[in-house]
Amino acid sequence: MAKTKEKAVPVTETLNKQVANFSVLYMKLHHYHWYVKGENFFTLHPKFEEMYTEAALNLDTIAERMLSLLTLPTATLTEHLKIASIKEADGEETAEQMVKSLADDFDSICTELTEGISIAEDQDDQPTADMFIAIRSSLEKHRWMLEAYLGE
Repeated sequence: MAKTKEKAVPVTETLNKQVANFSVLYMKLHHYHWYVKGENFFTLHPKFEEMYTEAALNLDTIAERMLSLLTLPTATLTEHLKIASIKEADGEETAEQMVKSLADDFDSICTELTEGISIAEDQDDQPTADMFIAIRSSLEKHRWMLEAYLGE
């Protein structure tokens, strides 16, 4: 079903927020990958790489969905930092704080994706809803694993 720009506005606003979130998350995960230290380095270093690779794929998928809806995703770090709900790394985190921060970020994004699924379904946009469901499922698994790592 072809979408007009006007009909797609609620969906594309939600999509664009996730473009921002995954852009910030991508850089945050790189930061953690580069700067993790300590006894868990050999566990966390490759895990963060796995996660930033997935974040990049999610970012591209979401941005391309926006383009298919004839809207433009934000594409500067300044714009991303303004609209993202997650925050960038501050540079002083311990390995445990890195893991906790990511678990919290994944939880926040999952909540937003759930809202986005409802918005997409209300707009009869099943492709966006399906995309958000798949991403949320993966993030929920990552969150669970991070929380298990923390002993929660």
